[in-house]
Formats: sequence, C-alpha cells, structure tokens
Amino acid sequence: MKKYLFLGLIGTATIFNSCSSDNDNANDPSEKRVLLSKITTIYYDNPAQPETTVSTLEYNAQGELVKTLSDGRVSIFEYNNGKPVKVNYYNADHTLEYYTSFAYNGEQLVNIKAIYSNPNFNRSSTYTYNANGKLASSTLCQSEDCSHPSISSYTYNGDNISVETYLMGGTISYSNKKEFSYDDQLNPYTNINKYIKIMMEGAYTISKNNYTTEKISYKDNNNGTWIQNQTNTYSIQYNSDHLPVQVIGKQSNGQNYVQYNYEYITQ
Repeated sequence: MKKYLFLGLIGTATIFNSCSSDNDNANDPSEKRVLLSKITTIYYDNPAQPETTVSTLEYNAQGELVKTLSDGRVSIFEYNNGKPVKVNYYNADHTLEYYTSFAYNGEQLVNIKAIYSNPNFNRSSTYTYNANGKLASSTLCQSEDCSHPSISSYTYNGDNISVETYLMGGTISYSNKKEFSYDDQLNPYTNINKYIKIMMEGAYTISKNNYTTEKISYKDNNNGTWIQNQTNTYSIQYNSDHLPVQVIGKQSNGQNYVQYNYEYITQ
C-alpha cells in the first residue's frame, strides 16, 4: 500500500515541466517562500500496529532541496544553474550506497541513471512529455537491455493528474490504475524544484492541488478489463498559508488507510 511518500520515492524509482531552468514553482523572491521541511507518515496496513516514518528536508539559501533524511539514510543533492545533476544516497552507516545522474534535453529532464558499485544493480528512468510540456510517462529499466520495463503513464485535467496508470514489467505483468479528484489548494510540494518532482513521480507531487478521492483498479489479464477494488477519501487540514498540515485517508469501509502530517519552514 505504501503511498507516494517523498523519501521513499526519491530512493526508488527512478530511483524532477519544461520552461526556465529556475524553480518556477517557487514564490516570487520578494515574497516569503514556504518550504516543506518534515513529513510524518502513518501507514495502517496493519491497523493494530500502524507504521510511522519520518522524513526531513533541508534547503540552501536559494530554496533548493539539498538534503533529505529518513530512517538514518541520507540523500545529498547537487545542482547546476537550478537543475539537479546528481544525488548521492548514503546508508545509515554513512557509506555511499549509490548515486543518480540527471540528463536533460534543453529544459526537459529526459533520463535519470542510478549507478552502483555493482553494475548489475544499475537502473535508469526515462521521461516523455505531452504537448503542454507536462510529464506524460516514465519508463523504469532494471537492466541494461530494458527487457522488462515498468511504465507509468499520466493523464491530466488542467494542472492535475486525473489518471495514473502503472504497468509492472516481468514474466508476470501487473497493471493498476488510479483516478483522482482534487481540492483547489496548493499541495505540500509546491515550492520544491520541478525536476525533483518529476523524479519523485506520482499524482500528488506532480499535480498542483491535493487529491481528495482516489479510485484504484487493477487490470484483469484474462480479458483486459479494469476492475475497481478500492476507493479512498482524504480529509485535509490547512495552515494559514493554505498548505496542508494533516491529510487523513480512509477506505470506503471507514477504516484508516494513511495519515500524513506536514511541517514547513519560511525563507
């Protein structure tokens, strides 16, 4: 069930639309810039024993994300003219586990490669964009020949992802689909570098607003039809900057699904 938790995504898939090389999601420099600094996530896979994770985010004077910390694991970001170019991922014992390098075509991020000391672990993610410059798909290759790619595809309604489809490649393939509806408030990741948000992927980080409902379906491999098997609703509390400070997701039976608590700093 693991949701699109910030640190989880930074360390997986892919392990950030196009315009200027600066962070065009940031506020005007003459105004205050509110930056996400801490995420506390409570998962209810086992309601009797909820699992809590805490992630912290640190920024430089330009408002660029430079460090994340989760469960003792550290990620360090490097930039060149507003574009992330490298991320180093460290184990809890401070040894380097792997690093990622970013490749661009003009102002579009087109590829991220994860490099390990053992090249058998290397992987890469490739990105495509729609006519409006928004992320259309990402393809994750776990091997050099990319024989079994996993592909995420995105459909938009304005600035929000309305449908997210995921195909997991392999000898036994699996597909799921998520359909979203949204509020009209900015989401917690608003002022994070746009390229980092592409790297993170997922509807919540890439979209402008906060989704309030989520319908999840899986594809029947026998006849190709989508079968909806889950509906989640989200209640959201906001701070004075109209950013979420708490999001509680519940399943259709009323049971808790996930809870996010967000904290911010102001520059």
